[in-house]
Amino acid sequence: MSAPIVKAEMLIRKPIAEVFNAFIDPAVTTHFWFSKSSGKLEAGQRVRWEWEMYGVSDDINVKAVETNQRIAFEWSFPKSNLVEMTFAPHAKGTIVSITNSGLRGDDVIAEALDLTQGWNLVLAAAKAWLEHGINLNIVADKAPDHNIEGWDQ
Repeated sequence: MSAPIVKAEMLIRKPIAEVFNAFIDPAVTTHFWFSKSSGKLEAGQRVRWEWEMYGVSDDINVKAVETNQRIAFEWSFPKSNLVEMTFAPHAKGTIVSITNSGLRGDDVIAEALDLTQGWNLVLAAAKAWLEHGINLNIVADKAPDHNIEGWDQ
C-alpha cells in the first residue's frame, strides 16, 4: 500500500496575485495561519514558522516559489513531508490547491486525516481573511485547551 496523499482545495474570491502573496508574506499569513515567521517565502530559503498559541515552531525548507503559480516546501510537522500549493485563475477569483505528500510512520491514515482537516481549516481561514477581513482564529481555536497559558489573540 502506498502512503496517502492529502489534498485540499478552495476558491478564494480575490485576484491571484493577492491570494498568492497572502501565502508567501507573513505580514498577511499571520492573520489566518501561523502567528510568527522569520521571513517571506523565497526559493532556497529556510524559514521558521511559529504557532505561539501552542508554543511550537517548525523550520520550513522552501523548495520553489513560482510567482502567482506555485509554492513548494518541506517541513517536519508532524513528520518530514512535502507540501505543494498551486494557484489557478478562476472566473470568480483564485483556486488554491494544497497537496501534502511523503507521509510515513506508524499511522499514516490518521496523519492524513489530520492534515486534510488542517489544510481545509487553513484555506477557510485564508478565505475569511482575504474576502472579508475577518480573523476567525481557526488555528488557535481548533484545540483551545492546548493553548499556552496567557496567550490570547
